[in-house]
Amino acid sequence: MVEAKRGHVIVFGNEKGGSGKSTAAVNLIVGLLRSGRSVAAIDLDTRQGTLSRYLENRRAYGAASGLVLPMPGQGVIKGSGEADLKTARIAEVRRFRTFVERFARAFDVIVIDTPGNNSVLTRLGHSYADTLVTPLNDSFIDLDVLAAVDAETMTVSSPSHYAEMVWEQKKTRARRDGESIDWIVMRNRLSSLDAHNKRQMERLLGELTARIGFRAIPGFGERVIFRELFHKGLTVMDLQDLAGGDGLTLSQVAARQEVRALVEAVRLA
Repeated sequence: MVEAKRGHVIVFGNEKGGSGKSTAAVNLIVGLLRSGRSVAAIDLDTRQGTLSRYLENRRAYGAASGLVLPMPGQGVIKGSGEADLKTARIAEVRRFRTFVERFARAFDVIVIDTPGNNSVLTRLGHSYADTLVTPLNDSFIDLDVLAAVDAETMTVSSPSHYAEMVWEQKKTRARRDGESIDWIVMRNRLSSLDAHNKRQMERLLGELTARIGFRAIPGFGERVIFRELFHKGLTVMDLQDLAGGDGLTLSQVAARQEVRALVEAVRLA
């Protein structure tokens, strides 16, 4: 259990790959750092490790360029070397809890990136969330991670396995410390066009908000800038410093505002 907790835990979770969890997580981390918050990052995705690689690129680019880039504290839950699966899982869970308890006493915010599968660490990470952020690509294919949709009536027929898992972790959290999880679904890679599918997605998400208990917010637009900075470990929140007197493009300004909106949406005290 986390005693005398200070840090607000934000977990990024989605069982579908390619939803932009790690990109959203690192942009939020840098946005929080640049707003004066102390932040720690924990990467639970021991296989892909995208968040860890992003931060490694950031550290290397800062050292090579001489730029002073704000960095979070960092914890990586590496796979246990134990041959016995049960023993390995116990070791990983213990390591995760050690990181969370230590970071919660030392940082304002802890951001946790989870893998795109239903593992022991994924469930455990979700259960420690004060705020759960689920990035969701704005398509019916990706909506399937939240609920099954009847193709004839275009209405929600049942919650998904992921939605049920989140509900179970909400109950786990309540039993452990009496606290609740604020679940945010972040509509990601939004098109600027007012397409029929976009309006249908908005309607279905509105139906789901009350049914399975989340807040839907606009996320990041479909912008190349969110992907092209990975190899340098930079985010759109760093661009003002890098641009100098040249200023930012309209697309870059819009991208920065989208990150600021995410920072506001997590409702930190």
